Amino acid sequence: MQRWLKKAANAIGGGLFLTLFIVFLIQIAARFGFGKPLAWTDEAAVILYIWVILWSAAVVVPEREHVVFDLIWNSVGHRSRQVMQIAGNLLIGGLALAGLPASWDYVHFMSRESSPVLSISMMWVFVPFVLLMVALVIRSTLAIWNAIRGIGLETELRL
Repeated sequence: MQRWLKKAANAIGGGLFLTLFIVFLIQIAARFGFGKPLAWTDEAAVILYIWVILWSAAVVVPEREHVVFDLIWNSVGHRSRQVMQIAGNLLIGGLALAGLPASWDYVHFMSRESSPVLSISMMWVFVPFVLLMVALVIRSTLAIWNAIRGIGLETELRL
């Protein structure tokens, strides 16, 4: 089941990126090929860009592939790494959890507005941010659980 969900998340992310690329090509062709810029392509590209970034950060890119500064991590022992992992994830997950209700309220509030050209509810433009916040809470909880059990604390080269 987890493997199927990962493939589905990757397919959605890839589909979003492909759609962004196609919209970008249409925009270039209309503007420079035909001399008639299309307003909807600018707006669609911005919305798709927001979705691609937030969707990918929330469900596609694994934690080990995010940019990290691990100079201190690699220079301390197992117990210190465990404390750092728990403290860092308590901070990140706790802040995401604390900010989740306000984030949802704002995104829900934005349903009153719509995009100027495509008339898409702004709630749907920014709902992936709430998904990212939920993903941060879940990832942090799992990382804390793994740190308590001593999993994932080895020194590794993170690029």
